[in-house]
Amino acid sequence: MFASYLIGLREGLEATLVVSVLVAFLVKGDRRDRLPLVWAGVVVAVVLSVGFGALLTFTAARLGHQQHELFDAVTSLLATVFVTWMIFWMRRAARSLSGELRTKLNDALQLGPVAVVVMAFLAVAREGLETALLFFASVQGATTSATPLIGISLGLLTAIVIGWGIYKSALKINLTTFFTWTGLLLILVAAGIFKYGVHDLQEANILPGLSTQAFDISGILPADSWWGALISGMFNITPQPTVLETAAWVLYAVPTLILFLRPGSKRRTPSLTTTA
Repeated sequence: MFASYLIGLREGLEATLVVSVLVAFLVKGDRRDRLPLVWAGVVVAVVLSVGFGALLTFTAARLGHQQHELFDAVTSLLATVFVTWMIFWMRRAARSLSGELRTKLNDALQLGPVAVVVMAFLAVAREGLETALLFFASVQGATTSATPLIGISLGLLTAIVIGWGIYKSALKINLTTFFTWTGLLLILVAAGIFKYGVHDLQEANILPGLSTQAFDISGILPADSWWGALISGMFNITPQPTVLETAAWVLYAVPTLILFLRPGSKRRTPSLTTTA
């Protein structure tokens, strides 16, 4: 649930920040007549994202065991690439996000109503498609299908509330702090997704070593205990990982954390409001 909640919160907040900037720009520019166009683009993007998630689930359910494992592996590896790119891109782009969106929307208004719909659609569709892919990849290690769904739903609801508060100027969020901490946690989530992808490749007989365990901590981290489920969900730790998937987790997490935390990667990012 924690990993799914974090994905929903992070991706949902990015989408709500985009929408809040677009809506504030139209309201302050006395262009409320264009608001339905923005919401139309948002709705289409949401429908597309849900449909993409349903397509992934539908496809996986109709594959044989080996093909299913290979499909899960490919989606996990793609999700790792997307979440890594998103973490570093958002930290770099957060400072100029508001100004760039206002400029693009102003250009879209000059082109006509269709351009406004497309602008809003593209702004939200990217986050929605990423969310669907990340969610599908993250649930591969879940013991029940309901828990991740609850987690991502709560994350999205939290993001909507925060976005509404920002739009109403009731909240001010320091984006440097927010994206640093969620970025750190998402790196651990992505490392776990990458590890699951490697394990799925082993299950599909693409990679060797499925029966070679790195360690066994099932005695101190029982899978049926609440603390075992909590730790596994937060840090994607499994009691009996293989040597190869453990190496994959370390090889992804360590250099990514170093790059993310290096002094040169930090930028001063002011709190974002939509009052300007």
